[in-house]
Amino acid sequence: MKNKTKSSEVCDIILEWHCVVEFRNKTDVSVILKFQSRDPDLYCEAASKPDCELWAVALGEANSESLQNKIQQLQRLIMEIKEERTSDEAQHFLPVTQADNLREPQFTGIQRIANESKLELVLACKDLVATARDRKLNTFVQISVVHPAEQTLTRYSSTEIVEGTRDPLFLTGVTFPPEYPIYEETKIKLTVYDVKDKSQDTVRTRVLSEHKEPRTDVGRNFLGLATFKVGDLVKSKEQQLTLTLRTSDGGKTVGTIDVSIVKMGEIEEGKADHITTDVQAQKCALVCECTAPEGVNGKDSLPLLNAVLKNPIYKLYRFPTSDNKWMHIREQMSESTLSFHVPKELINLHIKEDMKRNQDLKELGELAPHWDNMRKNVVAHCEQMLNMYQDTLADLGKHTGSSFKSSCSKGEKTLEFVPVNLHLQRMHVHSPRLKDALYDVITVGAPAAHCQGFKNGGLRKLLSKFEAERRNTGYQCIYYSPENTAKAKEVLSNINHLQPLISSHADQLLNSASQHSPDSLKNSLKMLSEKTELFVHAFKDQLVRSALLALYTARPGCVLKKPTVPRNSVERSGDPQGQDHPSQIKRQNSIPHHSEYDEEEWDRVWTNVGKSLNCIIAMVDRLLEKDSSSSGIKESKNDPSSADHMVSQRSGDWYEQLYPLVITLKDCMGEVVTRAKQSMTFVLLQELACGLPQHLMLTLRRDIVFSQALAGLVCGFIIKLHTSLYDQGFLQQLHTVGLIVQYEGLLSTYSEEIGMLEDMAVGISDLQKVTFKIIEAKSNDFLPVITGRREHYVIEVKLPAKMFELLPQEIKEGKQLHVYPVLFNVGINEQQTLAERFGDTTLQESVNQENLELLKEYYKLFTEKMPPDCLPHFQEQNDLKRLLENLHQNIQAKKRKNVEIMWVAATICRKLNGIRFTCCKSAKDRTSMSVTLEQCSILRDEHQLHKDFFIRALDCMRREGCRIENVLKNIKCRKYAFNMIQLMAFPKYYRPPEGTYGKADT
Repeated sequence: MKNKTKSSEVCDIILEWHCVVEFRNKTDVSVILKFQSRDPDLYCEAASKPDCELWAVALGEANSESLQNKIQQLQRLIMEIKEERTSDEAQHFLPVTQADNLREPQFTGIQRIANESKLELVLACKDLVATARDRKLNTFVQISVVHPAEQTLTRYSSTEIVEGTRDPLFLTGVTFPPEYPIYEETKIKLTVYDVKDKSQDTVRTRVLSEHKEPRTDVGRNFLGLATFKVGDLVKSKEQQLTLTLRTSDGGKTVGTIDVSIVKMGEIEEGKADHITTDVQAQKCALVCECTAPEGVNGKDSLPLLNAVLKNPIYKLYRFPTSDNKWMHIREQMSESTLSFHVPKELINLHIKEDMKRNQDLKELGELAPHWDNMRKNVVAHCEQMLNMYQDTLADLGKHTGSSFKSSCSKGEKTLEFVPVNLHLQRMHVHSPRLKDALYDVITVGAPAAHCQGFKNGGLRKLLSKFEAERRNTGYQCIYYSPENTAKAKEVLSNINHLQPLISSHADQLLNSASQHSPDSLKNSLKMLSEKTELFVHAFKDQLVRSALLALYTARPGCVLKKPTVPRNSVERSGDPQGQDHPSQIKRQNSIPHHSEYDEEEWDRVWTNVGKSLNCIIAMVDRLLEKDSSSSGIKESKNDPSSADHMVSQRSGDWYEQLYPLVITLKDCMGEVVTRAKQSMTFVLLQELACGLPQHLMLTLRRDIVFSQALAGLVCGFIIKLHTSLYDQGFLQQLHTVGLIVQYEGLLSTYSEEIGMLEDMAVGISDLQKVTFKIIEAKSNDFLPVITGRREHYVIEVKLPAKMFELLPQEIKEGKQLHVYPVLFNVGINEQQTLAERFGDTTLQESVNQENLELLKEYYKLFTEKMPPDCLPHFQEQNDLKRLLENLHQNIQAKKRKNVEIMWVAATICRKLNGIRFTCCKSAKDRTSMSVTLEQCSILRDEHQLHKDFFIRALDCMRREGCRIENVLKNIKCRKYAFNMIQLMAFPKYYRPPEGTYGKADT
């Protein structure tokens, strides 16, 4: 301290210890230092009032107690910064290859079952000491890992917050997945914190290191920590450790923490853990007693799972049952490689299909000036669109890194075919006296064309409007209905598929004739007859005849011989069993340009194919009859050389007599193909010309939405097949009826989400044109293969040999497996409140009603084709009938935010052995609320979760479970994108726990 002169030397030093700084009065420029040690008060005077205020702050901060608090806070920050130096967070751990590089000979691995978690722990604290007297502790444990090779801390995970007890037993455990590099020498550090205010709990809501937001630790206090080696825990007698919690300087004991290993699915011979708890007056003993889960051998199924699922995140919980036992729940969330694989496969097919169409348009032949200009315009637009598909495929081919598209990338043009935030959400339940159970839900953003926007609505509205407008453009082109254009595409597809097959079987027939093999000849003829009859049947349609006439009128200088309307081709099909000799079949020239057109000419052309086949059949019958009658003569011959000569002569006779007939068949078929292909291509020309460029843009939008929907469907089908491979009832249902695929939508019917729902409804409906075929994998490539065209796709799913052998014979033989997609949507957010009060909800009502009818049709089909006791779920048919009636009543009720529609629909899907999907705008926030509610409802209804723990279990999963990790993956922040005002409009059970939501950039 100085005297009154500012330039004076230091005249005194004050040591502040337990003192308080006060102003003498409001106008004075002096302060008073009052000491708790009863030393006399000290009066200090400043030069001015502002200086006095600054001195008061400085003297207050210089107090020894304030300095000690700052030092403790800095110590905690330094400790936490050291933990975060690896920038790893919550199981975002080292890749397997990098982890393997860290493995050194002195590190001991942990034995585990294939495809099971490497290590799973549960925690409980006892006798915790509060920082302040009479304070009720709200504690959680933060788990960090010290890798033995690098000796660096990695913050790994946290438990939930347990409120109001000094003996907290945590329901959220710790699980280390198979890929995590953990060894017996690995150290695990457990840090216990006391949370003052959950809404300010920064452990779970902070932003990752790359987002440079300031830290605030005002919401929690450090209590104590403990460290142990994994090897000590694994080798302990009961695989349990009781550790002492100490302060950061290691001097003071603040309680103990119990660490126990959990082994899901293993029998513990009735032994129970000694840990008990009295939470909400419910005492529970920790037990591990259940039979091993049924399923495919881990080693056999790993290649398939690893090909489809990537970057799994695991969480572990233990919840009490109604009879005071513990059930264990392992929650898993995995992204899928199919997010990018399926779009690339689809786009490649689109490119091939469009290139073929463009080539067919160019080869349509000479057209009148009006039609020729139209063709040039269409081809130019199609080429431009084709280039866009090729660019998109090239961009997707360059993509590296994560296997999912984050919610922040919804509007990214290069990723528009990729589904948003596609993940498998799995819950594995192990409960006492009940079988282990798996519950899977595929979570994905609603299939929608975000890049194209929703200003004019979505596909449902746009397609309806486009079709209405197209009818009014008939003066420019010929209008064909959507059914007719679809038929034209089907005819073209049949041509491309059947023509090479018929040629191949015809060649095989000649080969059998040259070898003089009666059995082979019969088989070849059978195959040729079946394919040729399909070929002929494909052209028994009025559309082909009318399109041929329309094409003729579009030729330069056409002259109609008969201006009458063409008759139905079925009436002119002729007698398919006719025995005309091939020499009587007159070959037709290409479609005439400047000559008179005969409408009946087409009937003669395509019926010639059938007549040619009949001639071949008759000739084969005669040859086989002669061979049979001469067999006795051949047997009576004893001279081998004479017998060989006769066989050689007959072989030559067979081949020579069949060859001209086969050539005639091919020629007739070629004539039909040329005419039919040109006529159907002309139909497609009209379809394109009537709506340029809107038609191509709608096709693009539909391709985008379908690609997103299909990626999720393929992922769900493969996972369902894998988990149910030993279920014979499921496999019978799969090939006899097919699978129900139920989508739960959470979109509102307000603003842009109306367009999203319209896109989603069309995309999911389009999945009806998808079938699956299961084949045996011939290599280590287990990714599915997609074939087909826009009107019909076949997904070939590859299985390892051992898994393929488990399938029924029908599936092994390549039977196509059908899926029946249904969508039920209920908006739950504040925008839906506006729609219900001031807007329109008819879209949601009509979608739900339409899909209810589809669900009823599937149930009717199932009851007709499957035995009542086929599956355990179907033993109570009356339950399903009641559920369907309940769903019908809820849809008819038109109740606001009637979430019971979704609950009942999900229950029906599970009972029908279907595939479950949950979707919202980005599958992040509303979807997380829904799947966690569904998981806890299943635990309550199917696994006897104690009723007093339902809300706590729900909060555990939402605060510490896989879904908050999903939020972190998407927006780099552990906050659901809700605010308090929004949540007031949400149904009660769809609201996240306090401290887990707030402002976030989605």
